Amino acid sequence: MQKSTIQFLLINCLLALVLVSCGSVTKNYTPKKLDKTSYQVPYFTDSKTDYVYKANITVYGHEMSGIFIAKKINDTTHRIVFTTEFGNKLLDFEIAEKTFKVNSIVSELDRKILINTLTEDFRLLLKSDYLIQEQFENESDNIYKSADGNRDNYLFISKNGSKLEKVVNASKTKEKITLLFSSENNIFAEKIQIIHQNIKLKIELNYFKSE
Repeated sequence: MQKSTIQFLLINCLLALVLVSCGSVTKNYTPKKLDKTSYQVPYFTDSKTDYVYKANITVYGHEMSGIFIAKKINDTTHRIVFTTEFGNKLLDFEIAEKTFKVNSIVSELDRKILINTLTEDFRLLLKSDYLIQEQFENESDNIYKSADGNRDNYLFISKNGSKLEKVVNASKTKEKITLLFSSENNIFAEKIQIIHQNIKLKIELNYFKSE
């Protein structure tokens, strides 16, 4: 990744947010009696596993690619490393539920708004435990609502297979971030997409199969 390309992506990241108008997240779903009060996400939970993915980040139509590595280092914290495909480290974070630490980051990416956005994305991706307050359903999923500060998270669990397929982070009226999971066994997610609704940022992770 050339320095000028990274800088151009950063400029786009710093553009004013484009808000998307929409109604309540649950307006098309049917309320349902709670069948559980907590949920544990099955992904990224094994401390013995290095979760390695090929990463593609699209920002305002411009793309950058590399390798994404996540490792659970204790009961509350994951370490995230993002490198170029040639192995040059771009960033190294430690992320917990309430805190994060920047171990290293290249100067081209060292911008507060970018760090905060990626931290929010990765924290949501790695969140493992949810307390459930409400439940809904549609034709294919049971949908669990869990409070997350000033927002809520909605977990979409398939009725066929009980797999976590989607997490939507939303305010009271707008969806903010959507995570999509593709998993064959509901233990390991082979493909993950992180899609922002209010900025043109998309992160796609595909499981890295070493040759």
